[in-house]
Amino acid sequence: MPSLGRLQRIVQDISAAASLDEILRITATQVKEVMAGDVCSIYLMDSHSQELVLMCTDGLDPASVGRVRMPLGDGLVGLVGDREQVLNIEDAPQHPNFHYFPETHEEAYHAFLGAPIVHYRELVGVLVVQQREARRFDGEDEAFMVTIAAHLAGTLNHAINSGKVSNLLKSKKKTNSFVNGIVGSTGVGIGRVVSAGGTLSFRSVEEVCALDRDAELAHFERALEGVREELDDGYQQMAGSPGDVQAIFDAYRLILEAEDLQRGVRERIAGGLVAPAALKQVIEEHAAIFEAMEDPYFRARGEDIRNIGLRILKFLVEPDAQPVSYDHPCILVGDVVGVSDIAQIPRERLAGIVCMQGSALSHTAILASALGVPAVMGVGELPLRMLSGKQAIIDGHQGRVHFQPSSALLAEFIRLARQESEFDRSLDKLKEEPARTTDGFTTALYVNTGLLSDISPGLQRGAEGVGLYRTEIPFMVHESFPTEDEQYRIYRKVLQEFHPRPVTMRTLDIGGDKPLPYFPVKEDNPYLGWRGIRFTLDHPEIYLGQLRAMLRANEGLSNLKILLPMVSSIDEVDSFLRLLERAMTGLQEDGVEVDKPPVGIMVEVPSTMFMLDFLAWRLDFISIGTNDLTQYLLAVDRNNNKVARLFSRFHPAVIRALHYIMEQSRHHGLSVCLCGELAADPAAVLLLLGMGVDALSMNAYSLPRVKHVIRSFSRSQAEGLVQNALRMHSEGEIRAMLIHALESQGLDHLTRAGTRPSVGGRQIERRRRPRD
Repeated sequence: MPSLGRLQRIVQDISAAASLDEILRITATQVKEVMAGDVCSIYLMDSHSQELVLMCTDGLDPASVGRVRMPLGDGLVGLVGDREQVLNIEDAPQHPNFHYFPETHEEAYHAFLGAPIVHYRELVGVLVVQQREARRFDGEDEAFMVTIAAHLAGTLNHAINSGKVSNLLKSKKKTNSFVNGIVGSTGVGIGRVVSAGGTLSFRSVEEVCALDRDAELAHFERALEGVREELDDGYQQMAGSPGDVQAIFDAYRLILEAEDLQRGVRERIAGGLVAPAALKQVIEEHAAIFEAMEDPYFRARGEDIRNIGLRILKFLVEPDAQPVSYDHPCILVGDVVGVSDIAQIPRERLAGIVCMQGSALSHTAILASALGVPAVMGVGELPLRMLSGKQAIIDGHQGRVHFQPSSALLAEFIRLARQESEFDRSLDKLKEEPARTTDGFTTALYVNTGLLSDISPGLQRGAEGVGLYRTEIPFMVHESFPTEDEQYRIYRKVLQEFHPRPVTMRTLDIGGDKPLPYFPVKEDNPYLGWRGIRFTLDHPEIYLGQLRAMLRANEGLSNLKILLPMVSSIDEVDSFLRLLERAMTGLQEDGVEVDKPPVGIMVEVPSTMFMLDFLAWRLDFISIGTNDLTQYLLAVDRNNNKVARLFSRFHPAVIRALHYIMEQSRHHGLSVCLCGELAADPAAVLLLLGMGVDALSMNAYSLPRVKHVIRSFSRSQAEGLVQNALRMHSEGEIRAMLIHALESQGLDHLTRAGTRPSVGGRQIERRRRPRD
C-alpha cells in the first residue's frame, strides 16, 4: 500500500490544482503510478442525462474521452456507480456486466478496480484502475482507492460547480442553469449580481518603484480621505439601525486611523515604493500577525485589516471610479456577506443575498429575513469576477440561484414575484384582525428581534408583542462587554416602542454558534459546553448588570418578561431567581421602583421536557426553542454542512416531543410560546395550532401569512392533523399531509411546491439542500 506521505502529496496536489481538467489529470497520472496500473480513468456523473461519462484517462485511447457514456447499472463502471460500492474483479471481460467499448481499446485489460466518488450522499463519479494481467487487487489497494476517492469528492464537486458556472457565463446561450444552497430567507429576488466587497485583490499589486514619492504620499492621503467618506456614508445608510450595529463602522474607522498602519505605509513610500505596493506590504504584515494567533477574536481582526486595506486600495488604483449608483435591483453575492456590505446598498435596491458559505441560522440569514430580503446560503464556490453585473434570480423558497436565465424563466419568476407582492399587499387588511381560527380559538402572534431596526416592521405588521428579544446581539457586535447603562438604553427603547404589548427578553445566550469575539472560549464541543445560562450564572457580575438594566428599563412600563436560555436543571432556575432578587433589592435600595417580571425558560434541552412538573411552580411561562431542541434530539449540528441535511424540523421524534411538551404544560398550567423557525412555516403552524400553542413568535415579515393560515382553519381540523402526524414515521409523509391540507384550503401559494416555476432547468451542483 502507498505510504501516508505519498497519499498526502497526492491530496495536496489535487487541492492546489487550478482547474477541473488539472484535477483530473493529476489524479489519473499519480494514481496510475502509485498503483502500478496500466490504466487509470475517471468518470463523472452527468446529472442531466443520469449517465457516467469518461472525462479523463491515462492508458485508454484519449479520443474516447467525452464519447464513452454509460447509464447507472450498465457496464462495470455503471455497476460501481449504481451500487456505490468498490468493485474488484480479477478478469473483467468474463464478468456478466462487462460492456466493451471499441473506441477505448480496453480489451487487453483484465484486472479491474473501481471506487465510487460520493459527496454528501450524491454520486459525483467513479475512479477506475485497470491492469493487463488477470489478478485480484489486494485489500490495501482497495483501501487506497477508497481514500483517494473520498478526498477527491469535495474538491471535484466544487470544481465542477465553479467550472460549469464559468462556462455558462462565457456562453451567450441561456441554459437556465442553477446552483442549490440552503434557504436563508424566503421570497423571490431578481437583479444583477454585485460582488460583496468588490473584486480587487492584493495579489495583482506589483512592487514597483515610485517615480515621484511626494505624489505617491499625496495619493495615499487622498485614498484615506476617500475611505473615511465611504465609512461615514455607510454609517448614515444604517441610521435606522441600533448603535451596536453602527459600532461596526466605528471599529473600521479605528483600524483606518491606526497610527502604526498609516506610518508603515508612509515609510515604505518614502523608501521608494508606489503607494499600492507599500499598502500591500503593510496590510499583509499586520493581517498576518493577527491571523497567526490562536484566539479567534484576534484572527477576525486580521480579516478587518484586510477589508480596510482593500477599501484603501480601491481608491489608490481606481481614483476616478464613480460610486456605484445602484440604479437597478442588486443581488449581493459574496463568500460571506456582512452588515457593512448590506449597508452600502439602499434597501429598496437590495433584491437578494447569496453567500457561498453560511447556514440558515447565521446572522446574515437572520438579518435578511428581518429585512424581508430573500437569501440563499452555502451555495459553494462561485466565480465572483465573472458573475459581477450578470442577471440572476434568487428563489428563496427552493434555496436556488439561477444565473443568465432564459426569457421564459425570467418571465415566470417576474410573474411569481408580482403574485407574491400582490398577495402580501392583500394581507395588509389583516393587521388589526386577531389570529383567530374559524371556530373561535385565538393565538397570539409575536415578533422575534434583536435589532432596534426590527421594531417598526413588527409593529407595521400587527405584532402583538415581542416573543423573543435576543439580548446577545449587542454583546456580539461590541468590542467589549456593554455597560449597564448601554444595555438600559437599548432595552428601554424596545419596551417603550412596544408598550403596552409584552416584550420577552432572553438573557445573554452565547456559546455554540454565538461566541463573544472579545471573550473567546475554546471547547471541543461548544454546543454541549459553557453556553447560555451556564455562562451567565458563572459570571454573576455580568448577569447582574444585565438584569439591573432590564429591571430599570421596565420601570413604569411593566411589560417585561424574562426568558432563560439553555436551562437543563432545577438548580439553574433557583440560582437565577436568587440573582433576580439580589438585582431587585439593589435597585430598590437605589430608589428605583421595580416589579418582579414574569419569568420563563427556553425548552430546548431535552432534559427540561421531563422536569416541567418540578419547574411549573417556579415559572410563569415557557418558550419552546425548536432550533436547538431539534438539534439536540437528533444529535445534528445544524451549522455543519456534512450533516445539516439531517436537521429535520418535521422529524417524527420532534413532533412527538412538541406534543408531549404541550400536554405537560397544559396539565401544569403553563402558557406556551414557540419561537423557533417552525413558527414561521405555514405547514408547521397547522400542527402547532392543533397542539394548542398559546403564542407564536417569528420574523416580522412572516406575521401576515401565519395569521392568514390560522384564520383559514378550525382548531378541530388542526387537531385531526396532529393525530395523523403522530402516527406517521417520516418527515416526508408529515410534510406532504400538511401541504395537502394547505392546498385544500386554497393556500397552495404558501407551500414551497406552489412556488416552483414550471420552466425547467439544469442543476449545476450536486450537493443536496438540507431540509427545513
